[in-house]
Amino acid sequence: MIISEEASWQKGYVHVYTGNGKGKTTAAFGLALRAAGAGLPVFIGQFVKGMKYSEIGAIEKFSSLITVRQYGRGCFIRNQPQEEDIIAARSGLKEVQQVLCSGKFKVVVLDEANIATHFKLFSVDDLLDLIDSKPDEMELVITGRNADPKVIERTDLVTEMREIKHYYACGVEARTGIER
Repeated sequence: MIISEEASWQKGYVHVYTGNGKGKTTAAFGLALRAAGAGLPVFIGQFVKGMKYSEIGAIEKFSSLITVRQYGRGCFIRNQPQEEDIIAARSGLKEVQQVLCSGKFKVVVLDEANIATHFKLFSVDDLLDLIDSKPDEMELVITGRNADPKVIERTDLVTEMREIKHYYACGVEARTGIER
């Protein structure tokens, strides 16, 4: 059965891009660009991240359709989060809840939300509550490694990026425009 485009927007779906491979944020930003190209308003909330990555520079050119907020301190968490990390993520979670309730956006991306739950910046139950509060006609995309099985169960589409080979293993640093 084929569903018409108009009917297909009566239900927005929840996507998860997870796994230890490269490309989760890139896939989510690609979807955001595609949505903006179709005239759909997009909100991107980046958890854990607080630096101006190259994708932010590109997205700023679409500021009339894409809004980006970062809920991190300017560095990626590698060990134990600090209190500032927790405060930033929880503040972001509250703002995202308001975004969902506003009805202003057709697509919402929660970049690195899975990492935020992994580091216990906010709980998996908090993320599940957010998923449950999503308006029916909104598309929601959640990225980050270590997606909790409960989140995977609750979503409609799950893509796992799996690292098979990466030049990081040979000591190549993240490059502007490619990895950052």
